[in-house]
Amino acid sequence: MALDQSFVGRSYPPTAPYEVGREKIREFAEAVGDTNPAYADRAAAQALGHPDVIAPPTFVFAITFKAAGDVVHDPELGLDYSRVVHGDQKFAYTRPVRAGDLLSVTSTIEGIKSLAGNDIIDVRGEVHDENGEHVVTAWTKLVSRAAEGV
Repeated sequence: MALDQSFVGRSYPPTAPYEVGREKIREFAEAVGDTNPAYADRAAAQALGHPDVIAPPTFVFAITFKAAGDVVHDPELGLDYSRVVHGDQKFAYTRPVRAGDLLSVTSTIEGIKSLAGNDIIDVRGEVHDENGEHVVTAWTKLVSRAAEGV
């Protein structure tokens, strides 16, 4: 069954703040194989003009995707999450994510469409720091695959 178009434009409350840890950044960079010293060495990050280590560009996915959970688990939307696959991801940064940031995400449904029996939902996550300043916008495309035989 196609998702209700009236959900387009619906925003969900901001998430509780997520504190970005220096060790989390280092572990993430190591896991994705990114050896940029600004991700693990405070002095290297400061030499580039940052107050502390910065996170790789895709680091923020962990908190924006978790925030998108408010959307996908909204019982009124009726999305069958067991059929969902991640379709696409993109980011637009105002500034890098830094160790010590307290980040909150506000998720908004930007689009819903049906294509060949699949429901496609676009979610925008606006990430702000503890001062309310914009850090990054993340767009997540989720595809809910059509049921077998549909």
